[in-house]
Formats: sequence, C-alpha cells, structure tokens
Amino acid sequence: MSNGKYRLKEVITLRDEREWLDLPKRIYKEYPQWVCPLDDDIRKVFDKSRNELFTNGKAIRWIALDEQGSIVGRIAAFYDKEHAYSYEQPTGGCGFFEAIDDQELADTLFDAAREWLAARGMEAMDGPVNFGSRDSWWGLLVEGYEFEPLYGNPYNPPYYKALFENYGFQNYFNQNSYVWRVYEDNLSEIALEKAHRLLANPSYHIERINMHNLEGEAENFRQIYNKAWSLFTGVKPMEREEAQSMLQKIRPIIDPNLIYFAYHEQEPIGFFIMVPDLNSIIGRFRGKFGIINQLRLLWNLKVSRSCDRVFGIIFGITPDYHGKGVESAIMTHILETYVRSKRNRYKSFEFAWIGDFNPVMNRMIERYVCAKRHKMHTTYRYLFDRTKEFTRCPKLGLKRRD
Repeated sequence: MSNGKYRLKEVITLRDEREWLDLPKRIYKEYPQWVCPLDDDIRKVFDKSRNELFTNGKAIRWIALDEQGSIVGRIAAFYDKEHAYSYEQPTGGCGFFEAIDDQELADTLFDAAREWLAARGMEAMDGPVNFGSRDSWWGLLVEGYEFEPLYGNPYNPPYYKALFENYGFQNYFNQNSYVWRVYEDNLSEIALEKAHRLLANPSYHIERINMHNLEGEAENFRQIYNKAWSLFTGVKPMEREEAQSMLQKIRPIIDPNLIYFAYHEQEPIGFFIMVPDLNSIIGRFRGKFGIINQLRLLWNLKVSRSCDRVFGIIFGITPDYHGKGVESAIMTHILETYVRSKRNRYKSFEFAWIGDFNPVMNRMIERYVCAKRHKMHTTYRYLFDRTKEFTRCPKLGLKRRD
C-alpha cells in the first residue's frame, strides 16, 4: 500500500513484528519520561491464542516506510463485533500509533485504518485505543508530558495531539489521572466525617483482600463491577471466568495492603484495587522479560521493596450506594490502617483512567481525597460519515442503547 512519499507494509513476519515493536525506541530517544513497555505485553494483544476478542473480531498492523526505506510510523486497526455494535454506529478502533512529526504520514496511517474498518462494516473508529481492556494502552496523552507514565498508561510526544485532531478526530471523552502524595496530602474533613459516620454503623465494614480466597474475592469484584459499569455504553457485563483471570493475572504483584472491599451486611458494594506501579522497575528491561528480568522484578517488589508508587487500577461503588460515603470510608480505612502506619513504604498514590463521563468519581477524588490532577488522556472518535452529528460519550449511569 502506497500513498505519496510513504509506503505501508502489513506486519506479517517475525521481522516485521520486531520492527513494529522497536520503532518507539527511536521515536522516544528525546523523551526521558517514556518507559519502554514489555514486548510480550504488546505481542499478546495481537496473539489469537491469547486475546479472546479474536473470537468475534479481527486486527491488522502496519509499518510505514519513507522513500529511503526507513521505518517512520506504525498503527494497528481492530474491531470485535460485541463492542462495535454496542454504539449508535458500528465502531472499531485504531491504536499503537507511533510516527515522526509529519501530518502526511499520520493521514496515511489513519486512512489505512479507516478504509480497513469501513470495508468490514464499521462506521466510526476510536483512537488511540487498545484491542482489549480499557485499563491499558488507551487514550492519547494531552496533559502532563513532564510526568513518567504508569505502566500500561500511554505516553506520547505532544505533537501527536495535532496529528489526530488535524485528521478530524474529535474528543469523545477524557481520562483524568490524579496524584495523592502520602507526606503532603490528606483527606478532606468532609470525607473523614462521612467515613466515620458510615463506619459507625455496624452494618457497614471494609475488608482487605483475602489472598487465601481469591476465587471468592474475584466474584465480589465481578458483582460490584457489573452493577457499577455494565449500564455504560460500550462496556459489557463481566463473566465469572474473566474476573477470575484478572485477579490471577495480577496475583504476582498484589500487595494485600492495597486492595479493599466495602460491604453492607454481607453484600459487596464497593472496591478499590491498587497495585505497586511497575514502571520504575521495568524501564531498565528495554522490553525484554526473560527469566532474569522476571527474577529482578520479583526481587524489587518482594525483597528490596524499591517500588514507592501505587497505581490505582480500578474503583467502583454500586449505584444504590452512591452518595452514602462508601468511597470516603474505603479511603479513610486505607489511610488510617495502612498509609499512616510504619508498614507503608509508598510515597504516592496515582488514580488513573477516571473518565470525564464519571463526574461522581472525579468529584470524589478531587474534593474528598484531595488528589491533584496531573495528567489527562483523550479518547478520540472519528465518524466516517463526515456529515453526521458528533456527540460525546454519555455520562456514566445513562442506560445503554438496546
């Protein structure tokens, strides 16, 4: 595929894939904040044996070469029918975009993704997004370039924003990231008061994750998640096996002091799931994760305990308990039983991927936790029919289209 001075080549061979994986290492030479992700974490997104979305979906990758044959860009396009048809118009995705600062190159890459998706019945594409869960590789960094990213959170040069918007992508929603520093910040008095009032009621209690019953904890997580998120457009209810897989996946890096569940009577009603952030460790691995680096990671996490930053992966409160102070109670419990204790080794907590379609959670983080927004990512949408009216993502809690 050729367009002007750039030629696109589909990633088919192992050599193609190696070049596709290695391009960011050249793009980010001048960006010390960037941390190279693990090659295998990227590979498995496009591995049919490890990504269940291939059951009802497809994906393709390209590298872009200039007139001298140098690789100067890359992109992937993908869709799965279950997610695609949950929107007003069938919507696929493009992601893993990397390119030198050239609008013609960006347009060539975006055109390829758009044309491929349109040929498969899609009428829009989101980008840059992941062919998988939203907690990884989702959104374009538009604020906070000076900060090191959390693992799985995208980092990109500032000029990418113009490349997307000049092509015609529009802001579908923003994802905010907040930082809360252990030795500088505190919870608000309102949050503390609400938390203590709720916890004075014996029918409510907060519990740390039970590492001896991960199967039961995964089911608690699933129940809360499905009540809190499944009515949101584009998010499907989580199956039991998916919840079990998620907790098993993060088990090696779990610090039980960082995962909590809230209960009313014996019903699970809320969770905060946080893990030590890996970027401070894996940045030295340059994408490789063989046995030596696996041992180095475990040593740093479990023995030397050198990781001092916490990554808040996901939070959720069931809708029936919004406004009752459950989120304040969980944060207060974490603060009083662990964060302010001598056992705590972490210096900062980062709460990422809080969509602007979720004003309740943003308000809680800003007003009650008193965390400061320091990064923002944008998920863009491009409608193939340029005459169609564009609408932003609906607020969380609005019922999805039947």
